Amino acid sequence: MGLAVQCLDIDAADPQTLATCWQQALGWRRTRDSDAGVVLEPPEGSLEDGVVPDLLFNRVPEAKAGKNRLHLDLRPDDQDAEVARLIALGADRVDVGQPDDVAWVVMSDPEGNEFCVLPPLTPDQRAELQRIRDARRLS
Repeated sequence: MGLAVQCLDIDAADPQTLATCWQQALGWRRTRDSDAGVVLEPPEGSLEDGVVPDLLFNRVPEAKAGKNRLHLDLRPDDQDAEVARLIALGADRVDVGQPDDVAWVVMSDPEGNEFCVLPPLTPDQRAELQRIRDARRLS
């Protein structure tokens, strides 16, 4: 197929500040930085580089209104530690109507964009992911 997702665009009142929050959260690099927008990409040479869509933070005049129709799901090694770290970076826990017994934590970034922090992979899931990554490196 000749189609790939290049980036995920995120509207922002202050793209510099919002991109800084996500840059610190993900450990990604800035590859474009202007007043109008900021592009974040995975670390150069990482398994995600060139595979995972970039994040593009675009300056827009209007504030966010309503719940996101698209959001990021993040998979940490330690959910509780990551939620605490993200809160320290400016994120908040939010209620978007999710049941109390879900395994993920719904959060929002400093401009109110929702995202989820999932539970860690099980040891079996982690082993399978490593097998796939190893196979990709060899090809």
